[in-house]
Amino acid sequence: MTKMLFSALALSLLAGAVHAQDRYGPPPGPAGDDNTHFGWADVLRVDPNYAVVRTEAPQQECYDQPVVRREGGNSTAGTVLGAIVGGVLGNTVGKGDGRKAATVAGAVAGGAIGHRAAGSGREYESSETRCREVSQVSEQRRITSYDVEYRYRGEVFMSRLNYDPGERLRVRVSVEPAD
Repeated sequence: MTKMLFSALALSLLAGAVHAQDRYGPPPGPAGDDNTHFGWADVLRVDPNYAVVRTEAPQQECYDQPVVRREGGNSTAGTVLGAIVGGVLGNTVGKGDGRKAATVAGAVAGGAIGHRAAGSGREYESSETRCREVSQVSEQRRITSYDVEYRYRGEVFMSRLNYDPGERLRVRVSVEPAD
């Protein structure tokens, strides 16, 4: 019975060790150099480092602007038409040289009246949409690196990494003689 209990205990310890290895993946392989090998360190703390990144993007900004418009009125056509009508009416008045003077006076007066009538179109106010390009600046806080504190074989080390290593960190251990 004792032998069986001892076997069960040894088997459960072996299964626990296999399970612990599976948790962090297989152990690292050789580095190719006799004085260098890889190991695993326990991560104690990870502190992100931030930087403010500014981005500038063009955007179109549109707005409505009030505009005064004038409707109708071709003053050249009104002047010509008024002169013709005034000349015809002036021609019907008077005799001889007076008729010529009345025609000229009627044409001048009719042209002036026609010009004024054509130029005085109706005014109204409307709006036009106008757009312009403006630069939109935005600032974002982004993680640039991580300060990682880790323990390898009882000693505590600190490194700056460009990624968050998680709970364990693969480390390269190199041994060189001290002079």
